[in-house]
Parts: sequence; structure tokens; C-alpha cells
Amino acid sequence: MNKIKSLLLVALVCAANTFQAQTQEEDEHGVHGRSETYEAPTDPQVIEKLDEWGDLKFGMLIHWGLYSVPGIMESWNLVSEDWIERDSTIAYNDYKKWYWNLDKIFNPVNFDPDSWADAAESAGMKYVVFTTKHHDGFNMFDTKQTDYKITSGPFQNNPKADVTKHIFDAFRKKDFMIGAYYSKPDWHSQYFWWDKYATPDRNVNYDIEKYDWRWNKFKEFAYNQIEELMTGYGEIDILWLDGGWVRPRETVTDEVRSWGAPIPDFSQEIDMPKIAEMAREKQPGIIFADRTVHGPYENYQTPERRVPETKLDNPWESNLPLGNNWGYVPNDPYKSTTKVLNTLVDIVSKGGNMLLGIGPKPDGTLPLDVIDQLAEIGDWLEKNGEAIYDTHAIDDYQDGNVYFTENEDKLFAIAMFEDGEELPKKISFSKNLPSENAKIKLLETGKKVDFKIKDGKVEISLPKEIRSKKNISGIAFSIEN
Repeated sequence: MNKIKSLLLVALVCAANTFQAQTQEEDEHGVHGRSETYEAPTDPQVIEKLDEWGDLKFGMLIHWGLYSVPGIMESWNLVSEDWIERDSTIAYNDYKKWYWNLDKIFNPVNFDPDSWADAAESAGMKYVVFTTKHHDGFNMFDTKQTDYKITSGPFQNNPKADVTKHIFDAFRKKDFMIGAYYSKPDWHSQYFWWDKYATPDRNVNYDIEKYDWRWNKFKEFAYNQIEELMTGYGEIDILWLDGGWVRPRETVTDEVRSWGAPIPDFSQEIDMPKIAEMAREKQPGIIFADRTVHGPYENYQTPERRVPETKLDNPWESNLPLGNNWGYVPNDPYKSTTKVLNTLVDIVSKGGNMLLGIGPKPDGTLPLDVIDQLAEIGDWLEKNGEAIYDTHAIDDYQDGNVYFTENEDKLFAIAMFEDGEELPKKISFSKNLPSENAKIKLLETGKKVDFKIKDGKVEISLPKEIRSKKNISGIAFSIEN
């Protein structure tokens, strides 16, 4: 195990945020890619688990909830921010009532978590993060804090009604690390969105300083729910906290402002020190991913829908959906297998992990085309995974379409191609040159390949049987000097 080396977010919003996100990345990271805002953990058990997580490289993020029933963007249609588009013939309050009542018909009678775990394993994934509760406040676990949950609706008498438990158990049987996604905001809770007032945006809709008793009830609510997850669902490796606008006021950054929602004059903090102390008492060594809230509870950073421009030395994970949406939306266009693998190699070469978003259908099954595509991804990783898993990034991590990783014994060169691109006869690069007596193997076959070094460049010959194959996403080589 290597030690640590140092309706969707719509196109308009993504485009508006891209430049700012990249600028922030450049501002926050110095010459060597070390984040100025990253605070490394000091707990030896956390460091050990974070190191283990960093070797896994590829995980599955599962968004599943009420939004899968109509097949719409997860939760976000409930807010009245400028970027949200809803049916203009439906009044906002009527829309909310319709959405809240989806719990009366959410009945995933074909729920089969073992098949989910099988699909993730076939893809070469090594850890899972499941949405125990998204921003809409509908709980996918048997919380005792509210009746707005999967175990109170038409699915309540099913033996697998507490779906979070069965999902975690299924993935645990495959030796996956287990991550519990939990949304800090809760738009269904009267302690967050109080019916006394309108709900204009994603923030709490009342003055916390004026009604501090109500906010204290919300903090108690969040603490109790997280305690339930920490005590009733087996070993949890990651607490993945979303909803980064719920945070201390003094930690608000330009990134938070770029999201477009107003920033209240008060703190929307839920007492993370108290939650963290409890969680680590129940789950020693648990990793916290308090997303975008830089500090002691952001043990790894989580750029969303993007890959950093350069190598980063602190632990990080890009989370990207397979389609345009995180949850299930019919006819959602999926990224190609080649696109997914190109992105994975790009991320790993820069020192990160990739968390790929998958949305199960409302009946509890994965779409068949998703299962097929995950298998395609896994086919490539089965042959080339040595260059991905248990590796770390190096300074010269890329030369054109060739990416580099290494472990304690070998250097790996991974040449990636676009969809439909014809393979060349030779792969060449000028960085990380092997010695004249190096042994270079093609990982797919395990056989040595011929190469020559000339004018500061290495040329590796591709065997004819490899070049004759169609739809090759990438070719990986191991190099032993």
C-alpha cells in the first residue's frame, strides 16, 4: 500500500462556473500542486484508511430516491433559483406538494442490491458511496427522526425495506470500502424549510439568529441521523457530506459564491466538531468528505463534474455522472466507455480517484445498458488495471496522449485514444524515458515489446494483433529499468 503523496446542473450553470472553478484551482494550488486550503488529518487510523482509499482509484456513486420515480433531476426542482426550469403551468407550491407525495408511490419491488454490487465489481470499481438522503429530505434508511423515509411507504413491508443496510451489506461482501452520502440541508424538514416562510433558494428559509431554537433542533436532527448511520449500518469507511452551503459563515469562499445562491448573514453550521467526535468514536478512522468546506473535516477534496488542470498532491476525487444526471432519467445520454476510461486515466495520472455516478431505476434495478457499459469498462481494467490500482502520480505525468503512473516496482505508460481512432504502429513519448536495457511489457498480453530510443524519444512497437483490434480505448505498458 503506498503512503499518501502528498434536472442536472444545467449547461448554463456549468459553463458559467467552469472558468471560475479552474481559476480557483490555479489560485489554491502552488507550483507542486499542493493545495493551500487542504488540512491533512493527524489521526493515524484516518491516515491509514485514507491511504487505503487512495489506492482504490475507482468507485461508484449511487443517487437513488424519489426523483427516480418521475425520472427527473435529483431534488433540485424544489428550489426557486434562476437556473431551475419547471412546468410554468404548475404553481410552485403545487409542485412541491406533488414532489413530496412521490413517497406514496415509490415502491422498488425489484430492488436487488447484489446485482448492483456485481455490476460495480465487473466495472473494476473498488468502493461505493450511496445517497442515504439527498437534499429533498427523503431518507433511504430507517431513520427514527422522521417518517419521510423508504421504510414508511408502500415498500415498508418488503424484507429489504431498509435499502441502505442491504446495499452496504451487498458491497461489503465484495470487499468494497463503504461510503455514506448524507445531505446536510434537508428541504423537507420544518427545521430547515419552515412553512411559515417561502422557500426562495437552497438555504435555510428563516433567520437562524432570530429563531435559534429552531436551528438548534435542526442540528440535533442532523446529529441524530448521522449517529443512526454510524451505529446501525455496519462498518462505514467514508462519511460523504454534501450541501456545502450549510457551513460556518466564515468559511464561505468564492467557489461557494459562484454557485449563485445568496449567502445569508448568519452561519448555517451544524456543529461538525461534535458530529466528527461522535462518528470517530463509533467508526474509528472514518474518512470525512465535508465537501468544499476546507479544514479538518475535508480529508479529501471533491471537484465535481471536472478534472483539475494539473497534478495535485493532496488526496482528491473527481465525481462525475455517467450521463448528464446523477439519478435515473430516461434516455439520458451516457458517456462512452472510451470517454470514461480516458477520464479515469487522466484523473489517476494526476493523483486522484474517480467516483462515477450511476442512477438506478425506480423499480430498484440498474438500466441494462448501464450494466453492459460497466462490464466494458471492467474488461479494459482487467487487462490494464496494474497501471491504475495501487499506483501514484509522478511529476511528469503526461506527454500528449500518453499518461504515466508508477508503483514501488514499475513505471507505467498508458496511451489513450479517442472513439474510433485507428491505432498507430508505434507509441512514442519523450518523458520518463526507459533505459536501453529496460524490459517493457504490454499489459494486455503480458509479453515484452520491442522499442528503441532515438533523439530523446522512445518508440514502442505495437504488435499487429493489437493494432487489428477495433474500439481500443487505450494501451498500457509496464516499464522495468
